[in-house]
Amino acid sequence: MTKKIKRKLHLLLVYPDFIEGDSANKGATGGSYSEGLASISAVVKAAGFDVSLMHITKKLNEKEFKERYLAFKNVDIIGFSTRTTMFEYVCDLIKYTREADPKVFITVGSYHAILAPEEFEKIPGLDAICVGEGELPMRELMEKMATGKKYTDVKSYWFIKDGKTIKNPVAPLIEDLDTLPFPDIDLFDYANLESTKINTALIILSRGCLYSCTYCGNAEFRNIYPNKEKYARFRSPEKCIELIKTVLKKYPNIKYINFRDAIINMYADWFDKFMELYTKEIHLPWTANLRFDIVTEDTVKKMKAAGCYTVDIGLESGNKEIRQKYLHRFTTDEQMINCSIWFTKYKITVLTYNILGLPYEDLHKALETIKLNAKLKTNQSIPNIFYPYPATKLRKIAEDAGFLREITPKTRVFIKQPQFPDHQVLFAVNYFRFFVKRYQKCFAKENKTMEKFWDFIFVGPLTPRRTLVFLADLMRIMKNFLKRFLINKLPKIYLILRNKKNRINK
Repeated sequence: MTKKIKRKLHLLLVYPDFIEGDSANKGATGGSYSEGLASISAVVKAAGFDVSLMHITKKLNEKEFKERYLAFKNVDIIGFSTRTTMFEYVCDLIKYTREADPKVFITVGSYHAILAPEEFEKIPGLDAICVGEGELPMRELMEKMATGKKYTDVKSYWFIKDGKTIKNPVAPLIEDLDTLPFPDIDLFDYANLESTKINTALIILSRGCLYSCTYCGNAEFRNIYPNKEKYARFRSPEKCIELIKTVLKKYPNIKYINFRDAIINMYADWFDKFMELYTKEIHLPWTANLRFDIVTEDTVKKMKAAGCYTVDIGLESGNKEIRQKYLHRFTTDEQMINCSIWFTKYKITVLTYNILGLPYEDLHKALETIKLNAKLKTNQSIPNIFYPYPATKLRKIAEDAGFLREITPKTRVFIKQPQFPDHQVLFAVNYFRFFVKRYQKCFAKENKTMEKFWDFIFVGPLTPRRTLVFLADLMRIMKNFLKRFLINKLPKIYLILRNKKNRINK
């Protein structure tokens, strides 16, 4: 056995927090909050170890990264948070880290490490891969390292040594979230996060999701755990209120809450109790993610009474076949329209998430998504381009159809389909909201002639889609720059504009 390490270990967490290729992020400040890293930090610090964060809000080159890394003193373990779109960049950072510090222990974790751990095995210089929840395995790893004990048997870790991989089983997930300390929000420069600058706290009360949408990694995340039936969990309503109060006490400027849970109304009993406590004890304006098929008018009424001003909700596709056959989402158009009636009645604005460029989609099917948004009278619609995340069912569908393509940092459309070429996908994404507004007017006036006119513009052969995409890209860059500028330099003006759009009287 090696000698006991006399000093406590130092963990450095690295969070690449930007979108590759987004020029609007150049020089961006603040960045966003990561609940996972804050939770790991809280558990590790409670065990007596030091934790630091390197929060990367714009892409660093080799020299810039090494300078920032070497500014941290006595780092024993460095852990990289790795989402799929950051995989290649994290590979570069691992290389830079090993060159700058040959002795540091390097590990990776988060979404891509769990979904595709085998992609990390051949990365030179990497010591370990965390393939499950990180808090308890990281604490055990550091405790064993600090006392000189064998650590290569720690569950939820794959250890790479001499070209071979020790693949330990995944530890059970933490069933009772109340046993965890509150996340260490002070790991971040919390006061300067983009959300905090506009007086908004990002709060997460749960982990996991009950559902198995084919485009999402939740089904695969769930299946790796021996106690997978406990995958979707919330802190108790009482602990949730305590958590929110803790954040508000530290940052009294917070006037809005943004709940970033997968689905806040996932469990009806929990939701009812939490709404009751939140209404009595917090009652700040808030927003959250919902799911159409478990919303009732009573749900919406309670949300409004508790201060909800807007909701984010997944519509995904307006084409019934794609929605049911390929996405495994069985909500009907009628259910969604009913929900929109309730949101309008209680004056809650609605933001929908939509996916374009899906396998077997084309312009006509994309138009169905636009028209359904119009029928729902959505206040804002976000069209995302389908990304074939590793290990997901929809990626397998795309792969079997021969739609997969090589993805680079410059790739914008992530599968290649002859019936829906890239420029058409980009046209549909860039002008999504434009057409939603036009069809809203058509439906309000029951104007079939204008509806057919806009149909022809959207799917017809004469529309110069490539040119329109170029112009939309320029507008997007300007809009993103303006938004970032307002958030970072003139947050009060940004809040006034946001509150007016969402009808918040505060």
